[in-house]
Amino acid sequence: MAEWQRARLIPVSGIGSEQEAETRATSALLAVIEAVRDLSTGMFAPLGASKAQKAEVRCYTEVPFKLGAGKNASRPDGLVQVTYGKSTWTALVEVKTGTATLDADQLNGYWDIAREQNFDAVVTISNEIAPSKDAHPTEGLKVRANSKVKVHHYSWTALLSMCEVIRDHRGVEDPDQAWILGELIRYLRHPNSGATAFDDMGPDWVAVRDAARDNGLRKNDPAVRDIAQRWDQLLRFAALRLEADIGQSVTQQLPAAQREVPKRLQHLVDQVVTGGCLDGVLRIPNTVGDLELSVDLRARRITAAVTVPAPDDRGGRARCTWLASQLDADVDRRLVVEAYARNARTATTATLEQIREDKDCLLGEDKKDPAKFRLVLTREMGVARKTGRTSPGFIDSVLALITDFYGTVIQDLTAWTPKAPKITRAVPSAEPDALTEGDEPPALTVSDGAKAPPGSDPLGDTSPPGQPPEQRGAPAY
Repeated sequence: MAEWQRARLIPVSGIGSEQEAETRATSALLAVIEAVRDLSTGMFAPLGASKAQKAEVRCYTEVPFKLGAGKNASRPDGLVQVTYGKSTWTALVEVKTGTATLDADQLNGYWDIAREQNFDAVVTISNEIAPSKDAHPTEGLKVRANSKVKVHHYSWTALLSMCEVIRDHRGVEDPDQAWILGELIRYLRHPNSGATAFDDMGPDWVAVRDAARDNGLRKNDPAVRDIAQRWDQLLRFAALRLEADIGQSVTQQLPAAQREVPKRLQHLVDQVVTGGCLDGVLRIPNTVGDLELSVDLRARRITAAVTVPAPDDRGGRARCTWLASQLDADVDRRLVVEAYARNARTATTATLEQIREDKDCLLGEDKKDPAKFRLVLTREMGVARKTGRTSPGFIDSVLALITDFYGTVIQDLTAWTPKAPKITRAVPSAEPDALTEGDEPPALTVSDGAKAPPGSDPLGDTSPPGQPPEQRGAPAY
């Protein structure tokens, strides 16, 4: 039995060309989208489709259309319809696998078809990673921000991450749908599927890496621009990888001045040319701080860091103890802690091992209490452009650092929460004094302080007892 091969819903054997890989991946994905409602909701609800669980999903492949009189037929790779009640959301789908890239003229033609047919969107899927969450990796598209028909993009990495989060973290209630989704995950993970991971820094990597070390880069060099773009793609790929592991959304965090793609790209180009550096920030929900990344191409070192606000309800030594107690013994010994006093520009630095031996080593000569800590882990940078090589790859080293730093440092840190303020004056008892035997309960009194007569209503009604309320003049509500 050990040699028996399991029957698979989506086999990877027999794929002989890139075109065949694209056709099979398209058909497999669309079939699973139709069968697994959780996946179709995850993909299309954010784009405007109904998220109702009972919505009907229909998927089609190679749907022919003619645009205008005398035009040749166009065949988008797929079409998806999500119907709930009288509302139907429709999108054309274009798919690429392997190293194939999306073509602007082809997508503009599909966009024209969608407009003519009154469809809602064009959805593209490829191994390309967009420069930002809401951007498209293909330049030259006609679609504008105010266009009724939108063009959306998913990388295969993003789809695989979505499938893993749905199955492993959110759960699929129907066991058959869970199995079908698992078959799609198994298929997309296989290299024959054409759904490849981000595994190459590009043909310009070695030249830019070495020129940065020799201080020989220029801002107008297209190779520098390419490496800057691929660095941001690597950050988004790393965020998707971490998202699949933890089941929570991980996003690239950009300052306001870099949120437009050209400005972000210019920032990275300037950094590489002037200092040989690249940077980025990943935001993970419910963590003590953002995961900061930086690369020094000249020193060939990569760094991960997180900033932790210090408690302000205790002294400096106790603040250091609070931090060290949260870090386990398996933390990398190279972890360095920087302590910043309030308004200080420079930090007092020590290793975690030194802090455990001497809790005062982070206080410095002036013994000022730390206002914040910055935990920093630096490692050697891989130099190869691709993953899986004999020599360590740059991408591999970055992904390993992110995983290790989050798993051994960030996920174990809990932010300090100030205690609730205390009441300083004496608090009177909420309970009345207990009655001793023989005491009579206090008589009810009316608003002027006089005792209420026996049998009367304390609200002022003096009707004889036993008379119905509607005859006794009960107050109206």
